[in-house]
Amino acid sequence: MSWVYLVLAGLFEVGWPVGLKMSQEPQTRWSGIAVAVGFMVVSGFMLWLAQRQIPMGTAYAVWTGIGAAGTFAVGVLHYGDPSSFLRYLGVALIIAGVVTLKIAY
Repeated sequence: MSWVYLVLAGLFEVGWPVGLKMSQEPQTRWSGIAVAVGFMVVSGFMLWLAQRQIPMGTAYAVWTGIGAAGTFAVGVLHYGDPSSFLRYLGVALIIAGVVTLKIAY
């Protein structure tokens, strides 16, 4: 169950950069901040649950890896962030690292 908590924590981590992005617009400033704080709380709690069984370093690396890859995807798909072969390669390397940490656990 701890790996489920960890994956959920990583997915919820994507929400807070999205909230911060939303807060850049005056009409969604406060709702964006609320979204960011809400996702931070849920993500942090799920990470806390996961760390009861998964070593801290592994949990943190997987959490940030999922968050980084997910935030990259949301940025490219929803916000028009730049994409290139090398950027996708970088994200693929992050995902490969996360998978390696899970396999090595």
